[in-house]
Amino acid sequence: MVSLTLRAAIATLFVAACVPGTTAFAAAAPPSAAAPDSALVAQIAAHLGQAPGIRARFTQTQTLSAMKQPLVSRGSLLFVRALGVIWQIESPYKATYVITDTGVVEVNPQGQRIATQTASGTRGVAQVSRMMRAMLGGDLSSLYSQFDVHAQGTFAQWRMQLTPNQPQLAQSIRSLQMTGGTYLQTLHIAFANGDATQLDFANTTPVEAPTPAERTLFGAP
Repeated sequence: MVSLTLRAAIATLFVAACVPGTTAFAAAAPPSAAAPDSALVAQIAAHLGQAPGIRARFTQTQTLSAMKQPLVSRGSLLFVRALGVIWQIESPYKATYVITDTGVVEVNPQGQRIATQTASGTRGVAQVSRMMRAMLGGDLSSLYSQFDVHAQGTFAQWRMQLTPNQPQLAQSIRSLQMTGGTYLQTLHIAFANGDATQLDFANTTPVEAPTPAERTLFGAP
């Protein structure tokens, strides 16, 4: 259960980092990218990436080849661009995970860190973390070097698909499909082993800074 939750949370962090929303992001689109796609991706980035962070509610549906019924969980997340994600599951059980580019930490209700998975020990996290750091600096070439990117619609209502073009990443992820408007609305992750995760986001609001308690969870001063 934990590993399934973590890989969905890590993917969420990755997608949030894919839309830094700077002029550098738009300028970085490579000549090989299709002009309509790259222009729309730049518009989406500029539209979504204004706030330093976001809060949102989520519903996560995991369809697993080994199970007859999907696993559904609900909760909330805080994404802070400079720090990472606090991922809180509220049902059908309670759990809190802090996801940064160094790994994933599980936190108990008393605020104690009870389990840690480093980036090197979590499948795919290290590679995603490297891409995130580059993209947060406005380097879109990192995204295009790992994925074929296709987008359609307008920045007010858009759909985007990322397909890995590197064998190492393709061993874990088959594709990521996103839809959104003002904010990301849905994320569908198809894993290489046939499993899938659907994330539906609601009540998304911008965040200027985390609370002191949230900074403590991130391990920030």
